[in-house]
Order: sequence, then structure tokens, then C-alpha cells
Amino acid sequence: MTRYIDVNDLSQLVARKGLSTFIGEMAEYIREDYLRWNDFEKCPRLANHSAEGVIELMPVSDASLYAFKYVNGHPKNTQNGMLTVMAFGAIGDVETGEPVLLSEMTLTTAIRTAATSALAARYLARPESRSMALIGNGSQSEFQAIAFHTMLGINEIRLFDIDPRATQKLANNLKGFAELRIVVCGTAAEAVCGADIVTTVTADKAYATILTAEMIEPGMHLNAVGGDCPGKTELHREIVEMSRVIVEYEPQSRIEGEIQQMPADSPVTEFWRVVNGEISGRENAADVTLFDSVGFALEDYSALRYVLQVAREFDIGSTIELVPELTDPKDLFARLIPDTVVSQKKRA
Repeated sequence: MTRYIDVNDLSQLVARKGLSTFIGEMAEYIREDYLRWNDFEKCPRLANHSAEGVIELMPVSDASLYAFKYVNGHPKNTQNGMLTVMAFGAIGDVETGEPVLLSEMTLTTAIRTAATSALAARYLARPESRSMALIGNGSQSEFQAIAFHTMLGINEIRLFDIDPRATQKLANNLKGFAELRIVVCGTAAEAVCGADIVTTVTADKAYATILTAEMIEPGMHLNAVGGDCPGKTELHREIVEMSRVIVEYEPQSRIEGEIQQMPADSPVTEFWRVVNGEISGRENAADVTLFDSVGFALEDYSALRYVLQVAREFDIGSTIELVPELTDPKDLFARLIPDTVVSQKKRA
């Protein structure tokens, strides 16, 4: 039988743990898996693009587990009352191929993206960082704010979005964090000025310039989350050129990240090398560091592994017969016979 986690189940898991704890523990699972980077069979995600968006499949495996995520990105969906990003995922047993977990991943992706961002900032941002500009105040923004507050001690969030309603929504949702100072800004430049960390998480599928070089100050850490497909960026090329660039998985980031603007031989560092201590994230306090994050399947593997563990701990979710259970594993046809008999009796 396969454990099944729907949206309500995931919400229960978060409620039992608390969102801050859930983010922090998931981040540790992600860190553990980056530490064993070479154990995984990896590839760039498979994407089918259309005029309005993209649908992607993100697989990864080690010797024990195979994981994948189905995820879309359709920025215009919000005009029709739908989410821009929707996802589900699964874990299978490598030895047998049996599906172990089938889970919602819309909420889970938002949590794992924020957990990954904050985890990377632990290695790349200045330790004394306490303020963050958050450019783009949509569905991902609350998770980013809470992750950086919980994991790095960020106590000031400077908000900007071209849609004032999104900013007001975010400000309202963060009211429960009394120790978090919220500053609503009129422009991206105003939000960025004086910030230790800058997170960009916008949705438009376009070569956008959310930040320009004159906005960037020595020592800033840039967390570029919104650029996640070919033809979509958030930073001016000059920023990429001036930064110490860290990516998740270079073959995928060359296609989808901010570095798609750069020559194929431009220098970048994969995050796992920083986590393993092979390369320092930042050499001095004046470095401008850039986490060019597009989201990678390894993080989904970690997130699903964590969700499965917590679901078992609290016995949340259900079990479903996703594949047939047979008395004789060579007699698959037997599972059709009862339905056939019932149909014949009804006709009689």
C-alpha cells in the first residue's frame, strides 16, 4: 500500500510541528542530502513549454529511493482564481519499484524553497545580517520571510511588489510575528537600500530586470528565486558578473537560472561544494554573493523524505492501493474479474 498525503494532511503535519520547526527540520534534511551529493543520479528537469507557462517533471534517485515531482508555472492563472504553481510528487523504492508515497507538493514546494533559500544564506550571507528586502510578495513570500526570520534571525523585512494588494496580504499574514519589523516600500530600489539580504521571487515569465547594478551594495547576499525557466530572469547581467555565484545544479541552472545570460564558461560554484566545505561561500565581508536558485529535484527528494517521516511519526495521511495487491503476482487479470461479474449480474 502507498501512503497518500493530500493538502489537508500536509496542513495537519505543519500544524503539529509548527511552521518554523517544519521549515528548519526540512532544511536539515536538505543539508544532509547535499552532503552526499555524489550518491545521487541527477539530470536537469524535463520541461514542456507553452505560450502561457511550463509543465515540468523533476526526477532524482539514490540507491534506495527514487523521487519525482510534477510541477507547473503559469503566471496568468491568478487572473482566473488559480495558483501560478501547482505540484504533486512521489517516492518509490528503488529495489522493487513500489510507490511508497504519493503527496501534494504545492505547499511542500513553497516550504522547501524557503528552507533551501535560508539554508544557502547561512553559508553565503554575512553572519550579522538582520534585514532583508523581499521583492515579489506573492504565494512564496510568507514562507521566505518566516524561513529567514527563523533560521537567520532576520528581524526586518522590507516589502515591495508592483501589486500593492500582494504587499498588503503579506504584511497582514506576518502580523503574528511581533518581533518582525515590516517596512512597506514604494519601489524596489527603496526596499533594497541598506538591506543585508535581497530576495527576489517574482512570477512573470520574462527577461525582467528587477534589480540593477547600482542598487547593489558591498556585502549583500542576493537570493534570486523567481528565475526558474528559459527566458525568465530577475537580475541585470551586470549583477551576475559582479557576484560570487552559487547554483544548485549547473547543467540545469545554465538553462534556467540568472546565469543563462552568461557565457557557458562563466565561473559558478555548485552549492554542494560549499556545504561540504570544499569552497567557501564568501571570502570576505565585502563580497556580493548570489544564490541563483531555480529549484532542484534533490530538494524535492529531501522534502518528500521528510514529509514521509513526519507522516509516519504522527500517523497522518491515508493508505491507498495505487498498484494492485495480488494473491498471485502473475495473475494481474484477476483484479478485473469481480467487477466483470458484478456488471454481468446487473445486466441480468
